[in-house]
Amino acid sequence: MSRKGKVLVAMSGGIDSTITALMLHDEGYEVVGITMKTWDYASAGPSKKETGCCNLDSFNDARMAAVQHGFPHFVLDIRDEFGGFVIENSVDEYLAGRTPNPCVMCNTHIKWRALLKRADALDCEFIATGHYGNIRRHENERYYISKGLDELKDQSYVLWGLQQDLLSRTLLPLGPYRKTEIRQMALDYGYPELAKKSESYEICFVPDNDYRGFLKRKVEGLEERVAGGNFVDKHGNILGQHKGYPFYTIGQRKGLDIAFGKPVYVTGILPDTNTVMLGDEGDLDQNEMIVGRMNMLKYDTITPGMEAITKIRYKDRGSLSNLYPEGNTLRVRFYENAKSIAPGQSAVFYEGDDVIGGGIIQRGQLI
Repeated sequence: MSRKGKVLVAMSGGIDSTITALMLHDEGYEVVGITMKTWDYASAGPSKKETGCCNLDSFNDARMAAVQHGFPHFVLDIRDEFGGFVIENSVDEYLAGRTPNPCVMCNTHIKWRALLKRADALDCEFIATGHYGNIRRHENERYYISKGLDELKDQSYVLWGLQQDLLSRTLLPLGPYRKTEIRQMALDYGYPELAKKSESYEICFVPDNDYRGFLKRKVEGLEERVAGGNFVDKHGNILGQHKGYPFYTIGQRKGLDIAFGKPVYVTGILPDTNTVMLGDEGDLDQNEMIVGRMNMLKYDTITPGMEAITKIRYKDRGSLSNLYPEGNTLRVRFYENAKSIAPGQSAVFYEGDDVIGGGIIQRGQLI
């Protein structure tokens, strides 16, 4: 019987999850490693390029680390669960003119639930991942995510959707460390190749980072169905034709295949009329947005007018704002204009380093 308890560790084969498992093992936890197969490599398209956490070499790397350190390892096939929700949700969002965040959806609805289900089956008290973040417990007894020490690696933004029952049983050992320290640990454990292993920032089911090609493969006849729509300006004047509204995202400047002698940006997407709006950079500025599908972390409610730092994308530094609950939605008013608010993306609200909660952006506007 372990003195710390039994923990199921999600092991992708990469440096972060491997060091997570080895750290917990050394700390006295009874570790069980598990690698989740989320998608079918053959469905990735002509390149059949395997990258990131979802490739066979990574599976083998995870198993080898477990064997060398004397704890069990399993491969869990969750392709049906993953594909039936995360991939189809991404397709549906693009077809609705929105910009999805598959990693958030996977963490929120698939990965953690799948881990917890298997943890219960294996009598594990805890689950653990290699995310850079911290889990804390407030004096109100609520669990919440706080930023990891390494600002460049912090992943609190993609964990806002985790509910209380998940957070209460989750360990995030890498939160107090910087990535440089984790690489040194890999060297100390005798894994120099792991320490040098490159990281992938691509979506696992779009390994060539070409979401347009992914959509074309997933939706038969899509390219022909949406081709020939109009680019318009904010006054409705036709500027030219585009290749189909699902192939554009708010804030996009490159790849428009239309010349004006100055930079222009995608400022709006209207799927009902297959219309893509273009404008100047200033046309991307908005100071209010509506957020739905909320999940509260640090507090169970938001006081009208609560001040928070709001992030509207993963690499966003955050903007000072006030929060106003409106039924099942939240109205966010920024002190200064925010740029490129994209429906479908996540909005995450911070109090200092702590995540108050988050939700899905429904729309932005300028008031």
